Amino acid sequence: MTAKPIASIIASEIKATAAQVAAAVELLDGGATVPFIARYRKEVTGGLDDTQLRVLSERLTYLRELEARRAAVVDSIRGQGKLTDELEAKIAAAVTKAELEDIYLPYKPKRRTKAEIARERGLGPLAEVILADRSIAPAERATAFVTAEVPDVKAALDGARDIIAEGMTENADLLGCLRNHMREAAFLRAKVVEGKQEAGAKFSDYFDHSERWATVPGHRALAMLRGWNEEVLSVEIIVDQEEASPGKPVERMIAAAYNVGGHLPADKWLLDVVGWTWRVKLSLSLSLDLMRELRERAEEEAIRVFARNLKDLLLAAPAGSRATMGLDPGIRTGVKVAVVDGTGKLLDTTTVYPFPPKNDVRGTQAELASLIRKHKIELIAIGNGTGSRETEKLVADMLAQMPAPKPTKVIVSEAGASVYSASETAAAEFPGLDVSLRGAVSIARRLQDPLAELVKIEPKSIGVGQYQHDVDQAKLSRSLDAVVEDAVNAVGVDLNTASAPLLARVSGLGKSSAEAIVAHRNATGAFANRQELLKVPRLGARTFEQCAGFLRIPNGSEPLDASSVHPEAYGIAKKIVDACGRDVRALMGDSAALKKLDPRAFVEERFGLPTVKDILAELEKPGRDPRPSFKTATFAEGVDDIKDLKVGMQLEGTVTNVAAFGAFVDIGVHQDGLVHVSQLADRFVKDPHEVVKAGDVVRVRVTEVDVARKRIGLTMRKDGGADAGREARGAAPNGSNRGASMRPQKPQAPAEGALGAALLAAMKKK
Repeated sequence: MTAKPIASIIASEIKATAAQVAAAVELLDGGATVPFIARYRKEVTGGLDDTQLRVLSERLTYLRELEARRAAVVDSIRGQGKLTDELEAKIAAAVTKAELEDIYLPYKPKRRTKAEIARERGLGPLAEVILADRSIAPAERATAFVTAEVPDVKAALDGARDIIAEGMTENADLLGCLRNHMREAAFLRAKVVEGKQEAGAKFSDYFDHSERWATVPGHRALAMLRGWNEEVLSVEIIVDQEEASPGKPVERMIAAAYNVGGHLPADKWLLDVVGWTWRVKLSLSLSLDLMRELRERAEEEAIRVFARNLKDLLLAAPAGSRATMGLDPGIRTGVKVAVVDGTGKLLDTTTVYPFPPKNDVRGTQAELASLIRKHKIELIAIGNGTGSRETEKLVADMLAQMPAPKPTKVIVSEAGASVYSASETAAAEFPGLDVSLRGAVSIARRLQDPLAELVKIEPKSIGVGQYQHDVDQAKLSRSLDAVVEDAVNAVGVDLNTASAPLLARVSGLGKSSAEAIVAHRNATGAFANRQELLKVPRLGARTFEQCAGFLRIPNGSEPLDASSVHPEAYGIAKKIVDACGRDVRALMGDSAALKKLDPRAFVEERFGLPTVKDILAELEKPGRDPRPSFKTATFAEGVDDIKDLKVGMQLEGTVTNVAAFGAFVDIGVHQDGLVHVSQLADRFVKDPHEVVKAGDVVRVRVTEVDVARKRIGLTMRKDGGADAGREARGAAPNGSNRGASMRPQKPQAPAEGALGAALLAAMKKK
């Protein structure tokens, strides 16, 4: 397969042309980033967006790996002297790695098998003659093959069976047919391991559960697989459980592939071989294939959900450049306090002890009030961990006694704050600050600008996904890193205030170049314009091209540096300005004047209509922030614990996580409630992201409270969600307090037959 077919394959998948894909591939191979290509090379790619480009990049890697493996397979078979034109054509036609490996299986070097031993003992001709001529009984033919190494007829027939069975297990066409049948007909069955009922209570919804393999939602699959990993559940693939006849469809398919099924003497023996091959060989290997496919499918769904939630969180509304106090709640160890100015610079820290054993409520309130007056605090960010509601009440009581204007208090997710506190980044920022106080700084800053602060934390540690520890960590990291990169570049970065971790996420930059920029800025002062970036050591023209458009310099010597207009297109921007007869600073933001212009009048050979339209849009709203306006949820007074909840209560909360089965909402009781997908709106909702996203402030009604299992059912439906409690009872045992999902469906048929311990042991080994 050449580069052209690869481009055609990807083009059909992302709904583009092969020429568009080829152009994007050339840019990617040349070192261009996805954000840069999506924003500044629209003419080259025909306007491929960042989502299409991300898929393109992933598929390009897969297809190139497939090509490399294809070449290795051909070389291996050719080296064995077994490559035919027909086989080579079959290898060339394989479109997946699994299909390619099926074809290669008979030629793959392997350990000495029973079939190989049987051939060495001269039993190959016996197997061949039985398959070719069914008219004579196999036992009669086998007598001629009894030797010193083959002591009797049974040994001869066993050897022939091993040879025929190996051929069946290496028949690529047969494997493909069997696998496709299993994908359509197989069931996934989970049962509790005897004696583990109490220890594995969080998996109780799967203690006796069966559903079709093809339709198992990702979150249920990962829940069952986690239960199996924790040795609470047994999990297996059941094939043809609804088939009542003795001969199962899978066995009939194998028999048909070898024309077995007549009434000749050899047919009965061959039918026994077919059944034995299925039970001993194929059922295990193909079930393993389906288990792997199920895990991969579930992981892809989990990663996709995690990525969407992370994007929503990163692009959440910033509170802006306002003096902020961060409170990291603690009971026995005290509440850590950090004050930062509008730019995030640390001004003050302390620790107060309003809770047992010191109970210094008055002293705490006096100290906090003093800091508020001293630093003119406008916002108070309170971490949502243990003690957050107690801390919020203490702050509310204090604010009630203060004269206006008063700061606004906000509950902030502290997910990942402890990871940041102990990181090299935090140590470099605050080398002399106690680790416990660094978390309070992070909480304050993430209210001011979630994106700028959260980029300092490994995306996996932010905790807006489910089962993140159960999925492919490399794939998860790639996906989340891409989300962070896209979010940072969509918003843009202030070159003169951004931290090194934030700069490192800008297109074309990395850790070393970001640190070099900060070092240069510290040594020589603020950048006056983008061109001064070229004075940074080891930052060359290629890197400048990739990063310049995403870096902003407000109030610099070049007005356009405050916008997303790339320096390479300043000539076009200046022509637009000249056409209006205005100074660029006066024109920027003047929508009426810019809308009178015809974009086509400014098109050049290098910069087409898409770029011109982007420039005009940017001049209308220079440096516009795509994030929404800042607003906060107000938690109900006196509702601080799950025990305070009552069915029917109407509350306000913040969406913390969106999964395939619904949305989790923080209502201020240290335990998120679940709005099942059926309860998100008064209409059918297929994807919860159609209705809500992480960070949204929503109104909900309590429909169910299960204190023992720490589960809260909520609804957003106007009719009150009569069925919400029933829908929310299913479990998503993810090892956190986010544990709820839709109820698993009831078994559709009795689950019989098993792969049992052999399958599970093989899966664990894998």
